[in-house]
Amino acid sequence: MQIQYRHWNAAHGWRGANALREPAQLVLYFGGREGLAGGERYRELRGFYPDSHIVGCSTGGQIHGDDIADDVIVAVALHFARTQVRVVNETIESRDASRVCGMRFARQLAAPDLAGVFVLSDGLNVNGNELIAGITEVLGPDLLVTGGLAGDGNRLKQTLVGADGEPQPNRIAAIGFYGASFRFAHGCAGGWDVFGPRRKVTKSEGSVVAELDGEPPLDLYTRYLGEEEVAAMPGSGLAFPLRIHDEAAPDRQIVRSVFAVDRDARTLTFAADIPEGCTAQLMRANFDSLAAGAGEAGRQARSALADGIAGDKLAILVSCTGRRKVMGQRTQDELDAVAAELGDDVVRIGFYSYGEIAPPAATGRCELHNQTMTVTMIAEAAA
Repeated sequence: MQIQYRHWNAAHGWRGANALREPAQLVLYFGGREGLAGGERYRELRGFYPDSHIVGCSTGGQIHGDDIADDVIVAVALHFARTQVRVVNETIESRDASRVCGMRFARQLAAPDLAGVFVLSDGLNVNGNELIAGITEVLGPDLLVTGGLAGDGNRLKQTLVGADGEPQPNRIAAIGFYGASFRFAHGCAGGWDVFGPRRKVTKSEGSVVAELDGEPPLDLYTRYLGEEEVAAMPGSGLAFPLRIHDEAAPDRQIVRSVFAVDRDARTLTFAADIPEGCTAQLMRANFDSLAAGAGEAGRQARSALADGIAGDKLAILVSCTGRRKVMGQRTQDELDAVAAELGDDVVRIGFYSYGEIAPPAATGRCELHNQTMTVTMIAEAAA
């Protein structure tokens, strides 16, 4: 595999490394919504790579190498020697159609030699849980699926996804990789500290939690965090997500971020579904633990990548916009921790998302995460 890296900003336009020796089959790009809106950057990439699949999304910040930036667009062009690539995409009309959309994607991608799937989805108008459930229902739980939900900084107004066309809202794209030479590895970890007892979700509907142990969740947050922190929610709530436990599957533990607050009803809306009857536990940020969690995701991905790789290696880092907001200037620590585990011979790009898609190590079952660092590694085996 060969990789060409490019980046754009308003001051100098596109800059990049030496040209690929062979045409690229796939180009991935990530950028802020303002930089991608209107499609000019996509059209420029299409001019560079007229015959390639070009897939990307808006973000809550771009990761390029060791740096985080909001005012650049990052892109990598990939040439595979023995891997085939297929891209599918569509506009989703409502969140209720998410599962059906995932099933349609999966049917289009399904093949005996399908080796992995990378998904980029609208971050606001899609039920990520249901999208993943639809994909895995068709392709089975053992096929590795990773990716992320597009972001829009801290604005939560509109996200964009593009797949062989200008980036648009309400879009979902999936990339299928085919062949015995393709290598697809991943890591996934959080690093949050839990506190307080576990509580049963006694009343919820979708992502809206109405009761924890029979009590309005906003009352619980007020008691633990204080009036000042609660007055600043949902923003301050990013530092205090919930860890969700499935009693039927003890190894399954998922983090969910506060997305919205209804102060009249005393309910909280989270970034993804929280099933009624599960148990939940408050979490809080510990910067050292968050950085260590990111490093663990890098370690898992590097360890899972088999030896005998030919050519370049790419790592796609998808971390949570909430982690970036909570960590502030110390966000750099999590990128440094990942880099230390991956090594200098791996090209690193990525983005801050509204949801991360990857199987946690404990279960191997693909999930939608919040407040998590995920690392996807792409490479090819030697002939």
